[in-house]
Amino acid sequence: MKIIYKKTFEKQLLQIIDYIAQDKKGASLKFASELEELIFLIPENPFKYRISHYFDNENIRDMIYKGYTIIYKVNFEKNIIEVLRIFNKNKPS
Repeated sequence: MKIIYKKTFEKQLLQIIDYIAQDKKGASLKFASELEELIFLIPENPFKYRISHYFDNENIRDMIYKGYTIIYKVNFEKNIIEVLRIFNKNKPS
C-alpha cells in the first residue's frame, strides 16, 4: 500500500515540529523521524490501531504517538493509506 500525506496533516505536522523546536531542535527532529518510521509500518498491519473516536468509519484509525493523535484512512480500493491529521488537544495548534 502506498502512503499519501494530506495537506492538512503536513501543515499540522510542521506546526508541531516548529513548536517542539522552540524548546529543543534535536527533539523536534527525533519526533519527526520516529513518527515517519511508525507511519511507514502502517501498511504492514493497517488495522493495528484503534478505530477512530472522531469518525464513524472502521477504515479510519487513530494512531497515538507521544500524546499526539494521527488519523489515517485505509483505502483498499485505491491501495493507499491516507494520513489525514495530527493533533494534541493539550498543545497549541
